[in-house]
Amino acid sequence: MSRPGALLFDFDGLILDTETCTYETVVEIFAEHGATLDVGWWHSILGNGGHAHWTEVLGEQLGRPLDRPVLVARAERRRLAVMHTLPVCAGVADLLDAAAVEGVPAAVASSSSADWVEGHLARLGLRDRFDAVITRDDVGGDGARTKPEPDLFLVAAEALAVEPARCVVLEDSPNGVAAGRAAGMAVVAVPGPMTASLDLSAAHLVVPSLVEVDLRVLGSLLAAG
Repeated sequence: MSRPGALLFDFDGLILDTETCTYETVVEIFAEHGATLDVGWWHSILGNGGHAHWTEVLGEQLGRPLDRPVLVARAERRRLAVMHTLPVCAGVADLLDAAAVEGVPAAVASSSSADWVEGHLARLGLRDRFDAVITRDDVGGDGARTKPEPDLFLVAAEALAVEPARCVVLEDSPNGVAAGRAAGMAVVAVPGPMTASLDLSAAHLVVPSLVEVDLRVLGSLLAAG
């Protein structure tokens, strides 16, 4: 069986749907201030760690400075209350099980911070399933080299000692797909609720969930490429 050299997972929206509750929470904060969050702007930042913070966008709409720590703390309480009830996205655990049996290493490559990703993976009981966790902190921390730049995926491949061309990226956002393609890797797009309407056609394969793929299917993408 042809199989990938490594699997590189995005985190937000791919392993855990943190994106929907985050968006809904921020929409509520905007509404409480009589403002509207532009969903197009929100879509543009998905998977990209180097962007203006939503409190800056809200402040610009209102034309006055805001108490960012207070607003962020309010949003965090609301979204974490929802997030902690969410299951791991469909197919993730089964694919990790199959990779472990076949000796295919797996890593997370995320534009989010290490504290965020590592904390949730530990809470979900998934941290030990990954051979490496690469985050924005590993590529400078300022967001300049996060997705759609290829750096996160290239650092992950190096950490696993696998050539980029043997890696399969699993992503849910256009920024993530672009990063995987720029890294010279095969890319599978798995749109979630927040990205289902976006253009993911640059991926080598688009599936509704990871339930739809196995190592044979992922390996065939490398052979085709």
